[in-house]
Amino acid sequence: MSGAVWWAELAAALCWLLAAGAAVQAWRRPGWDPVVRVLGAAGLAIAGSLLAWLWIHLDRPPLRTLGETRLWYAILSVAAGGLLAWRLRTTALRVPMLLLGVLFLALNLALPQTLDRTLMPALRSPWFVPHVVVYLLSYAVLGLSAGVAAWHLLRRRDDGGLAFRLVHAGLPLLTIGLCLGAIWAKEAWGHYWAWDPKETWALLTWIVYVCLIHAERDLRDRPRLALAVITGAFTVVLMCWFLVNYLPSTAVSVHTYTRQ
Repeated sequence: MSGAVWWAELAAALCWLLAAGAAVQAWRRPGWDPVVRVLGAAGLAIAGSLLAWLWIHLDRPPLRTLGETRLWYAILSVAAGGLLAWRLRTTALRVPMLLLGVLFLALNLALPQTLDRTLMPALRSPWFVPHVVVYLLSYAVLGLSAGVAAWHLLRRRDDGGLAFRLVHAGLPLLTIGLCLGAIWAKEAWGHYWAWDPKETWALLTWIVYVCLIHAERDLRDRPRLALAVITGAFTVVLMCWFLVNYLPSTAVSVHTYTRQ
């Protein structure tokens, strides 16, 4: 990772960390709200400019390495969280969304990834960018749902309404991403589905959240359990995104290009 990239990610992370601190202050002092908005927007501007620069500098969509996808996830976590917070007229999302952005930038700062100019043939598809971006956006929204649920658990608040609304927003994106992936697979490898380890865990992730939606009515009567289940459901996303790469069966996976 070049020095310029490192410093840009550090600057964005500091903006969001300060914004999270200001958001905590804003719960008691509304006068802090403009500070939250300015710092959050500044972090987005820095991270977004870095993403655009990488796209131009690498001459390809910056979605090839784990470090690049972390940058997307950080940006989408904050952007999606801000949009949903505005749409749902709530301030409860601000701290989780900002801390998620900080977390993924911090991982990049601690574990910098090599930026590779080349793309393998399967990634030179018009379906590549929409599939990955929609998936990352769904992961960002579902990550926010888990973050909100965990935050309410820690604060002993028995309110799963906002977390469930975020699940309702994330599941359609997850569904679209899954369908786009199947179309891309047909173009790249000649078949829609191959029961590849990554594909299998992506399907399991979708099933978990579909089951969660179907169980919502019963879980609303047990809000603490609902918050715990929503928090735990995100572990399947983490398994699909990270841990599946270390399974022995992934050695022959068509998705091994995600290892960097």
